[in-house]
Amino acid sequence: MVKDDADDRIYYRHAGSVGLIRGISLRARQAVFRLFMDTLRPDAQTSVLDVGVSLDVSSPEANVLEQLYPHRARLVCAGIGDGSAVSAAYPGVRFVEITPHQPLPFRDAEFDVVYSNAVVEHAGSRAQQRAFIAELCRVARRVFVVAPNRLFPIEHHTGLPLVNYLPLPVFRALLRPTPFKHWADEANLNPLFARDLRGLFPADATPPRIHHAGLGVGSFKSNLVAIR
Repeated sequence: MVKDDADDRIYYRHAGSVGLIRGISLRARQAVFRLFMDTLRPDAQTSVLDVGVSLDVSSPEANVLEQLYPHRARLVCAGIGDGSAVSAAYPGVRFVEITPHQPLPFRDAEFDVVYSNAVVEHAGSRAQQRAFIAELCRVARRVFVVAPNRLFPIEHHTGLPLVNYLPLPVFRALLRPTPFKHWADEANLNPLFARDLRGLFPADATPPRIHHAGLGVGSFKSNLVAIR
């Protein structure tokens, strides 16, 4: 259901190893955090679930919500694997281990808000991505989902310019013989335009509002944010 921690390790070897890309990513994630706080206005009573927390707590890019959020006592982090490093790095948060492609271990509407940043594009096929979004909608009354914008001129995971504009079969064929072959597999990366992200939400519920956030201009900003 969510990205494996291997995706984080590989990202930091690829685009995440380039200082310029790291700087862009950090500034974009900080801008998304400000949008989260300004739009949903969580307070000390708001229960928040972060789905897809990174176990790599050493990078300034990782877990910007946990770094900056002022009400950690009401923040639950869900991720794959041993979360002891997360608990140690962000005192006050509660870590819950989850299993990929399995229902989240939470009750319906257990949380006021669910937050998920840079996870849905790693959830697999479009059907698997829809199942992931459906689970987020199930466990919280409000949903805040962030994904890289496929219209941004730099592909987030490789740092390559414009390749994300190619049809996905061509994009994947181009990456397979390169050091970036991990991202050629749909199971590891399935990028999204705004219309794709909107289409992942259940059709029988209130449609999400799509925001363009982060760095860049207009529809070409670095991140898509779906709020429902």
